[in-house]
Amino acid sequence: MRYYEVLIADGHYHGSTPLTYAYDGSLATLSVVSVTLRQRPATGFVLAEVAKPEFTTKPIKALLSDKPLPYHCLGLAQWLQDYYCSTAGEALRQFAPAATAQKRRDSQPEIPAPDLQLETSAPLTANQTEAIRAIQDSPSTTIMLHGDTGSGKTRVYMELARSVLAKGRSAIILTPEISLTAQMALIAKHYLSAPIFVLHSQLSVAARKKIWFEILESAEPVVVIGPRSALFSPVESIGLIVLDEVHEPAYKQEQSPRYQAARVASQLGVLTGAKVVLGTATPPIGDYYLASEKSAVVRMDQAAITSSASVSTTIVDLKERAEFSRNPFLSNQLIDDLKEALEAKKQALIYLNRRGSARLILCSKCSWHYFCPNCDIPLTYHGDEHLARCHTCGFAKTPPMACPKCNNPEIIYKSIGTKALIDMLERLFPQARIRRFDGDNLVGEHLNELYTEVKNGKIDILVGTQLIAKGLDLPNLQLVGVVAAEASLAIPDYTAEERTFQLLYQVIGRVGRGHGDGKIVIQSYDPNNIVIQSAADRNWGRFYKHALLERRQFRFPPFSHLLQLSCRRTTSAGAQKAAEKLKSELIKAGLAVEIIGPTPPFYARRGKYHYCQIVVKSKQRDHLVKLARLAPADWQINLDPNDLL
Repeated sequence: MRYYEVLIADGHYHGSTPLTYAYDGSLATLSVVSVTLRQRPATGFVLAEVAKPEFTTKPIKALLSDKPLPYHCLGLAQWLQDYYCSTAGEALRQFAPAATAQKRRDSQPEIPAPDLQLETSAPLTANQTEAIRAIQDSPSTTIMLHGDTGSGKTRVYMELARSVLAKGRSAIILTPEISLTAQMALIAKHYLSAPIFVLHSQLSVAARKKIWFEILESAEPVVVIGPRSALFSPVESIGLIVLDEVHEPAYKQEQSPRYQAARVASQLGVLTGAKVVLGTATPPIGDYYLASEKSAVVRMDQAAITSSASVSTTIVDLKERAEFSRNPFLSNQLIDDLKEALEAKKQALIYLNRRGSARLILCSKCSWHYFCPNCDIPLTYHGDEHLARCHTCGFAKTPPMACPKCNNPEIIYKSIGTKALIDMLERLFPQARIRRFDGDNLVGEHLNELYTEVKNGKIDILVGTQLIAKGLDLPNLQLVGVVAAEASLAIPDYTAEERTFQLLYQVIGRVGRGHGDGKIVIQSYDPNNIVIQSAADRNWGRFYKHALLERRQFRFPPFSHLLQLSCRRTTSAGAQKAAEKLKSELIKAGLAVEIIGPTPPFYARRGKYHYCQIVVKSKQRDHLVKLARLAPADWQINLDPNDLL
């Protein structure tokens, strides 16, 4: 009998050291094995052979593969543990095949591939060729590919992948959501000759395990496509890592380790020598700032398809009620353009961003918004308390009876949902075929599942939230209508403006992609708002300068690092007391940080639990890591949070 130290790749293991198991045979370092952890099966990686211990050992149940885990996976797991303050088990779990204890989600069918028409013979544009050269020649490991919508970023990814595959190295291509993997896989199969593996959580446990081991044991370079978790695939020699639509919040993991995929990809590039490409039309403010400081930005600003089509944009002022004589939420302009599109047998997309449950608090006359004086983010109205509250710093105040700017007594507390919007459209256009696409869709109703139906013109009007703002190309689309452009500006967070700009830019980009003339109608309570104007003009540079100025003024990323610490208790007083106690410990540490709170978060109560949070800012991230380690075990640690809600 021989004895081995095994690294436990399971979130239930909270220890920091490997465990010793027995096995009747020789095992290579980082062999993938099955072991027992507290009477339940777990995956482990063999670290080293050791002498027979003095205590009784459990046996290794099975050797799962003769091929050991690539060594860089161990280095990345250690980095994850240190950088995001996770346990070793949580970090290593990212690299394990699907857990046998996890049940198959039979309600999630395999994602169908959309009906795309691709031409292998289409030559690269000069802009694409220059981008490929710039990425390959850059001394930086990580490159921000800032490419306008329709500039052909996906083709650049394929050519870069083709190049590394020819050198015997593999590629990992990430999409922000599982729904977009089928499209990317279809494109990859069209352009690339290597084995292509699609790996995501909607596959059955058996299918995920089979694919995971096929990737591990492949004797030739491969292409792995999937959402953020595909980043941890056991690929031996990686030459390229791509994150498409890198601005999307889905690249942030919301369970421990709460990693940001772009940061992890960059570190993986350092460990493997792979080139990391972060592709987007609307770069994240912080990432773009850091990339530009290192001269690691590659720009693509020319359309991949030459077209004489024109796109006209109209901004309708929601305060001008004469413009809404036929419907309280849909302007006369939007209704007329909808009618025109339907008569032309074209499609329309009506977009309403209702993310979160925030309500607008604004003046119906001058567009004044109620902002927090400390954080410069919109306050949220709580009807049960009749208070406008900041969910970052805790500021709370009764809303004014009249606008403090123009003394107008009509303060608006307003919102509308997609289902109500559908009812209105059905009354206005009873003959139109209308479909809603949002987070409430059931299996079989999602846009990617109905893409062929949409593409072939069997749906006239698409209504939805941010789910329809990105991804699939809609060649028959003529009109985009935005019901309330600033709805997401009311989200009480410092990222509200950035997210609003990104979503508006993306949804506007659905038209004018070389398929014909298009129209955009944006309805706004504040038509002159720089975020609305910049998105309407597709002027990312103007918005970036504005956002960067505000970030610097209020010490938000990229001018500081953030740590969000959260606890839950059965009473609000209990949560507040626990948070005050931790704050005292943080202050005692004596580090150069700014501590905000404690205060209830945006969702202060979920089920029977009450929540309280502390936000810490610092120019030195290692200060935040030290403070995070002071948090009790039952606290949630979130370094580099996507938002502070």
